[in-house]
Amino acid sequence: MFVIGIVALFGSSVFAQKYNNIPDVVKSVLAKNYPNAKNVKWDKEDANFEASFKMNDLDNSILFDVKGNVLESEVAIKELPKNVLEYLNKNYPNQKVVESAKITNAKGVVTYEAEIKGKDLIFDANGKFLKFNK
Repeated sequence: MFVIGIVALFGSSVFAQKYNNIPDVVKSVLAKNYPNAKNVKWDKEDANFEASFKMNDLDNSILFDVKGNVLESEVAIKELPKNVLEYLNKNYPNQKVVESAKITNAKGVVTYEAEIKGKDLIFDANGKFLKFNK
């Protein structure tokens, strides 16, 4: 179930398909940067490749371009930042966070995701609500 949530985060990922023809450079970058990745599953998203795997008992997802550049990384987190929790408590009282993740794009910009009631809410690094993701 959590992997489905991760896939949904990447917008076009909803249309991702299982893929086995991964360029060697992409697999090499994954192995070098994430040597402890376990049970890697690959999806193709448009011209990009997404690796989903477990590391340190947490779900991870890394989106690569065809040259092996990391476009985005996502890791499940057990606790959201204080400002995010405050927003959720105020705007979604008594609602349970189903999944949460820290997302880092290629420029190092961090956002947080919280899934509540089937919606993915995205927050900036300071906990300010930004948008809903489908």
